Amino acid sequence: MRVYLPCTLPVLARAVEAGQLGPAPLTGYAVTPALTEWYASGDTEELEYVALTEAARASLRMLADERADGADTAPRRVVVAAEVPEGSLTGGADLDEKARVRLAAPVPLAKVAAVHIDDQYAVADIEAAIAALPAADQGDDDARFTVDGAEAHELMWYATQEIPDLLH
Repeated sequence: MRVYLPCTLPVLARAVEAGQLGPAPLTGYAVTPALTEWYASGDTEELEYVALTEAARASLRMLADERADGADTAPRRVVVAAEVPEGSLTGGADLDEKARVRLAAPVPLAKVAAVHIDDQYAVADIEAAIAALPAADQGDDDARFTVDGAEAHELMWYATQEIPDLLH
């Protein structure tokens, strides 16, 4: 089953060093029964795009956490697409997002199918979205508009053999 894992460039670099994304448990996004039921008119490709978009939103929050911890690198949302056994994913009613799943084990890099990442042109809008997140979370419509503006940037697709180039 395809799962989309929110990530950042520093987290991806650590995963490459370790040979896996982890430690577990991991939060990911996938085409779940709840998502399929909610988005009944969508085909598989549309549903996977919804899961990818949810993972990109989670990546934005990871970037905000890194920024709060003092990171000063140009923020770019990163989503890792991996193939995992369907039985390794769990979802449930306690999860807010219909596509959100939990993985009980780390994901070996050998299971990674691709990496999706913001282009350099998106950095200014990602910076603005990170700055607006606290106000957006408090219900500020203008801040929410700024955060949503990050989604106007489509994530670029990279093959697994391109990961080392992304980290330099």
